Amino acid sequence: MPPPYPSRLPIKPPFFEATVSASIEPGTPPDKPKALSSSSQSPSIRPKRFLSSCLAGVALLTLATFPLANSAADPLPRYEQRDPSRDGIGKFFLGREIAHVMGHLGAPWLERPERTEEERPDLLHSLLGLRPGMAVADIGAGTGYHAWRMAEKIGPSGSVFAVDIQPEMLSLLATNLAQRGVTNVIGVLGTLTDPKLPDDSIDLAIMVDVYHEFDHPYEMLAAITQALKPGGRVAFVEFRGEQVSVPIKPLHKMTEAQVRKEAEIHPRLQWIETRKELPWQHLIFFRKTPSTPTVP
Repeated sequence: MPPPYPSRLPIKPPFFEATVSASIEPGTPPDKPKALSSSSQSPSIRPKRFLSSCLAGVALLTLATFPLANSAADPLPRYEQRDPSRDGIGKFFLGREIAHVMGHLGAPWLERPERTEEERPDLLHSLLGLRPGMAVADIGAGTGYHAWRMAEKIGPSGSVFAVDIQPEMLSLLATNLAQRGVTNVIGVLGTLTDPKLPDDSIDLAIMVDVYHEFDHPYEMLAAITQALKPGGRVAFVEFRGEQVSVPIKPLHKMTEAQVRKEAEIHPRLQWIETRKELPWQHLIFFRKTPSTPTVP
């Protein structure tokens, strides 16, 4: 089965989308964007008040079009809603359009034989620093392609929490695990904003080709960070957006710079390293730093 994201298909360039229809706060449901505020004015409005209103409107439009990530008045980055491109949902985060999710009907592509050569899971897992007894979270686990392989590495004293938001994927995961006799993988039904993992419980969280599809990337990564133990790591595995020759559609790839831009706004995530040994993908590691001591 050919990849569902071939780069040969025509893509509507998102950088020509000039009209911002709404600005969405993190945590706002995607079907209920926070509309730009406006106020009605009386026909008898005074010129000075009219000018002030115009200037205020320009300021609001500027803030909506160019959201500030970490200002004192607006500490969280905003999502933006624009006309969607062919492969995106029209929701933008820090300049990146979020891609469509691959549904459970695309599950056979996750198990394609060519994947062992295209993505080298054996090499990936050797670079993760897996050890017996670890607690590993496979976020967006799908059919369990990586979950059962990592479970073998960490042994029966360790656990892999295979998180997915699609019950159908978790059903396929359970079938695959039963066929292989794997007992240390635990399926977890997450949500769009929460992997449903206990706080301070995970040694390593890994996301393979899924982060770019998160509907709420800020909230999801914040929840993943909360689930990491102090010193725990999160690994992004994303097709390299800098490399045109990688035969994946642009919205289903990410540059290293964009991954770091989105991860480093979380104050407790610190970049460790980027590994480049994989054929087509980045492997980007961050570590959860200790919490800042409270000053009495």
